[in-house]
Amino acid sequence: MSSTSTYQLTLHPVFDRLATVYGDGLVIDAGEEVRVTYAEFAERVRRVCTVLVDDFGVRPGDRVATWSWNSLRHLELYWAVPLVGAVLHTLNIRLHDEQVRYIVDHAEDSLILAHADLASSAPGGAVVLDEVWDKRVSGAEPMRDFPPVPEDAPAGLCYTSGTTGMPKGVVTTHRQQWIHAMSCGMVDHMGLSEHDRVLPIVPLFHAFGWGIPYAAPFTGAEIVLHGADSSAENVARILADHRVTYALAVPTIWKETLPVLRRGDHDISALRNVFVGGSASPRSLIEAYRELGVNYMQGWGMTETGPVATVARPRRGVDDVLDYTGTIHAGLESRVVDGELQVRGPWIATGYYKQEPFDGGWLPTRDMVQFEPNGLFRIVDRAKDLVKSGGEWISSVELEGLLLAHPDVRDCAVVGVRSRKWDERPVAVVVPEDGEVSIQSVRTFLGPKVAKWWLPDEVVTVAEIPKTSVGKIDKKVIRDQLSHLELP
Repeated sequence: MSSTSTYQLTLHPVFDRLATVYGDGLVIDAGEEVRVTYAEFAERVRRVCTVLVDDFGVRPGDRVATWSWNSLRHLELYWAVPLVGAVLHTLNIRLHDEQVRYIVDHAEDSLILAHADLASSAPGGAVVLDEVWDKRVSGAEPMRDFPPVPEDAPAGLCYTSGTTGMPKGVVTTHRQQWIHAMSCGMVDHMGLSEHDRVLPIVPLFHAFGWGIPYAAPFTGAEIVLHGADSSAENVARILADHRVTYALAVPTIWKETLPVLRRGDHDISALRNVFVGGSASPRSLIEAYRELGVNYMQGWGMTETGPVATVARPRRGVDDVLDYTGTIHAGLESRVVDGELQVRGPWIATGYYKQEPFDGGWLPTRDMVQFEPNGLFRIVDRAKDLVKSGGEWISSVELEGLLLAHPDVRDCAVVGVRSRKWDERPVAVVVPEDGEVSIQSVRTFLGPKVAKWWLPDEVVTVAEIPKTSVGKIDKKVIRDQLSHLELP
């Protein structure tokens, strides 16, 4: 008798559980004001599977692309495509046309499915997800027998945002999604459970939707989808109207939503946790949400890390973790090489699509970090964003986090600018709350908090901080805009 299990970690048994154990759970599309039970959702997914195979000829291994908001139809495709053995390719609707054309060609997509509101901007030949699609799905027979799929078969394909060069493809397998989803239910990781109603404000086309399309159903957590509107007023309304207990977004969303929640017009008493990633959050923002009774958790990850790899939760003997990125999650390995964090593990990418694998399976993150003996760490900066002044390194991330607490600063970025004497010096690019923010004000505010030689030499006021397609500060654009500057 064999002592080794041959059980395959695919999404199929997770899907089967939806209609049985979690059948009365809800999926709510707040954008289109539709709600279905998990049992109804599962039955519709089976019909979508039939449409994909019988009407569009989708076969195992085919790449099926989506061009969509956070919607019920998009979530259905998250499940239907891998269940028939194909690969879900979530296209980033915010990328430039040239990048999208490159990605579609590189992925060799066999089918593109576009949300009706986005049809005019979709790549050529896309099938529109509209009322005609819905009728087609409603009239299809539910697929009962899925084609056999091994656990190492690709389930998803997502391209990086491409801030340096063209985007790179990251493939995730059934096994990787299964293990990542299970890890998200661990108490000291994301801690999702059947008692949660989750609102992923992060786009489902970015970094596999931070894993929520699989992690929530895996744990039984209900899902709320916000559609195309991620404005502060709409986020606050959805949090209250749908009694959301757990929400996920980048810091910008939470900063913009804070004043709306402070007005007290929306009852967010159900909201227990917000999970935040994409960039570091200022301590003042974290404390502000905790004053509202919400546990504000910082996490870290990348498309390449499947995506969530850390969560900053209190540790034994360490209650204050607000300044940390977190602890590398159980099951993953980490090391620091010349200050750069490298990781590997069962849900970490081992290489980019159609490229050579990473050396030894170690993913180079390009994040510069500092570790504590107990495993807690903080990201100092991205390797390319550190400011080297007089041979010493200045963390732009730390300066940004501090500067966001300035009462007159709405948003900011810090970049290095050429200096005749020091090689580089930091310049603060700020969006003021009202009027101007002077260099004297910035230096006075930061003076007690950092070394004197860290203080920015100049402030540039702008109407908006350039952001990437996934909401991160686009420092490449900022550096290009400031390329004419040269400091003493």
